[in-house]
Amino acid sequence: MSTNAYALRDSTTMLRRYLLRARRYPLIGFLIGIPVIMLLLFVYVFGGTLGDGIAAGGGRAAYANYVTPGILLLAIASAPQLTSIGVAQDMAEGIIARFRTMAIFRPAVLTGHVLGNLVQLVVALAVVIGVAVLVGFRPNATPVEWLAAAGLLTLVSFAVTWFGVACGLTARTVESASNLPMPLILLPFLGSGFVPTDSMPGAVSWAAEYQPFTPVMETLRGLLLGTGIGDSAWLAVAWSAAITVFCYLWAKRRFNRDGVA
Repeated sequence: MSTNAYALRDSTTMLRRYLLRARRYPLIGFLIGIPVIMLLLFVYVFGGTLGDGIAAGGGRAAYANYVTPGILLLAIASAPQLTSIGVAQDMAEGIIARFRTMAIFRPAVLTGHVLGNLVQLVVALAVVIGVAVLVGFRPNATPVEWLAAAGLLTLVSFAVTWFGVACGLTARTVESASNLPMPLILLPFLGSGFVPTDSMPGAVSWAAEYQPFTPVMETLRGLLLGTGIGDSAWLAVAWSAAITVFCYLWAKRRFNRDGVA
């Protein structure tokens, strides 16, 4: 059997292990619950006032369109915490050390976590979009634009999942593993997720404009709602690629820190 065949077989086995574990401990409710609660809160409590500020007379309908990309990024930003906890649990229980001694494709251990997390995120994002449509989100994207939006969401999800893996391998305890990725949840709020960045004061506006999630949210708005994208698309892809590479190398170094190649 070729190396690629071994890699595919072992990665599939680890993915199945992850999904069986997810079925036993269904944390996907966390990925769905927080974004949906925030969506309902912002649309129905603040949406009338904030929507009028975004588009004169737009009200809740305008705000539902504006805030949905930010809510999707909030769902994605919540995922690394679950990934980090899962990896840290494997480390604490010694199962990863055992896998290292077995004749398997060693990166498959981490690949299972990454792919399993992506599967849960796809389901969570689909549910969040469905709820957004129910509360007034009205995208006008073509099938090609929906495909591009899905690709971007997957790319960002892949990047932050590797961040969660790296945090799980770095943490000394499962408890600390749950805390390391938590600041990521703040980025949609400290960007253009809930209000335009030009409504923020000075340095806050600058930081919000140039943080990684803002170009992603602006690109999603452009693809799904037909607003201007500008240079946000290539910035979103560049940020996602850079985070993926950095976190993959970080995770790889931590995984091999005992000298196991």
